[in-house]
Amino acid sequence: MFAIEGGRILTITQGTIEEGTVLIDGGKIVDVGADVEVPRGAEVIDASGKVVMPGLVEAHCHIGIWEETIGWAGSDGNEMTDPATPQMRAIDAIKANADEGGLEAALKAGITTAQILPGSANVIGGTGVVLKTAPKVTVDEMVIRNSSGMKIAFGENPRRVYGQEQKKMPSTRMGVAAILREWLTKARNYMEKKERFKDDPEKMPERDVRLEALEPVLRREIPLRAHAHRADDIATAIRIAEEFDVEISWEHATEGHRIADWLAEKGVPAVWGPSLMARPKWEMRELSFETPKVLHDAGVKFAIQTDAVGQSIAFLPLCAGMAVKHGLPYDAALRAITITPAEILGVADQVGSIEKGKDADIRILDGDPLELRTRVETVIIDGEIVHKA
Repeated sequence: MFAIEGGRILTITQGTIEEGTVLIDGGKIVDVGADVEVPRGAEVIDASGKVVMPGLVEAHCHIGIWEETIGWAGSDGNEMTDPATPQMRAIDAIKANADEGGLEAALKAGITTAQILPGSANVIGGTGVVLKTAPKVTVDEMVIRNSSGMKIAFGENPRRVYGQEQKKMPSTRMGVAAILREWLTKARNYMEKKERFKDDPEKMPERDVRLEALEPVLRREIPLRAHAHRADDIATAIRIAEEFDVEISWEHATEGHRIADWLAEKGVPAVWGPSLMARPKWEMRELSFETPKVLHDAGVKFAIQTDAVGQSIAFLPLCAGMAVKHGLPYDAALRAITITPAEILGVADQVGSIEKGKDADIRILDGDPLELRTRVETVIIDGEIVHKA
C-alpha cells in the first residue's frame, strides 16, 4: 500500500482536490480526498506542489502494429490483399516489448491506456484492442478489452488502395458502401442459419471466421469504428449502421463542425484527430482546431486522438491544449483525453478518472497538464511506478 500526498488532484469526474491524497493498494485506488487517513507503514509519495491526474487515454492509434523507426519489417497495420478482412485482429500484430518506440513514447507522456486499431486501407479492416501501455512479456498481459470494435473505412483510402492501385472494387464511394452492406448481410444470414439449424448439425453452415468476426457487431457487443474525414462519408456509414441496427463511432471527424448538431441528435460519438499535421489529402482540407469546440457546443460526446503513428502519441495533451486555445473549455479538453475516450472505448469503469475502485493509473506533473513546458515526473499503471523522469 502507498499514498500520493499533498498534490493538486484533478479527479476529472469529481472535481479538484487541493493538497489531497490518493491511497493505492493492490493496483486499485482505495480512497481519494482531502482528509484521507494513510495507514501506518504505507509508503508515501510527496506530490506537494505537483498536479496529480489520471493517466491519459488514447482513443485511436496504431502504435505497436506500425513499429516506430523500423520501416517495412514492423509495418503490420493493413492486410491490403482484400477489401474485407474482418477476421484480422490488431492484437496479433502488436509488438509489446519495451523497445517499441510508440509504446515507450506513450508511457513517458503518461498515456496509460490506448486503443490500437488496424489501419484504414480496407473497407473492413479487423478488430481493435484496448490495452495498458506498460510493456509486459506478452501483449495478452496488457489487454483490458479485446475486441474493442470493428474497424471500417470510408473515403479516399480504400478507393485508392483497391480502385486506383489494384484496379478492383471498390473504386467509388458506392462500392465502399456496397461492400460493407454485403458483408453485414452475409454475417446476418449466417447467424440466422446457425440459429435455425442449431439442433440439426448436418444442416449447420460450415464455420466461417470472417462472418463470425462480424457477429459481435450485429449483436451490438462491439461498435463499428468508422474511419471517415468527410461529413458525407460518415453520413453513409451511419445510414448503414442504422439499417443493420449496430453501434458506430466516427473516427477522425475532420468535418465534424459541418454536422455537429445532426451528430448529436444521432447520439454518435466522435474521436477527433489527428490534428498536428499538414493536410495530406483533399478530404482533410477543413482540418481545424476549432472543430472540438463546435462538437462540444452541440453536445456531441467526443474524444481527442493522435492517430499515432500518424503523429507522435506524446502530442495528445498538446492537441487538447491547442483545442483550448481555439475555444474549447479547459475542463472539456481534459475530459476529451481521459474519461470520455474511456467511455467511448467501454472501459470507463476501470480508467479515465481518479475514483475509488478504479485502476491506479496516475500521472504526476510539475505543472498544468495542457501546458507545453509541463514535465511528466511519474507514471503509475495498476499501482506500479512504470516511469520516472
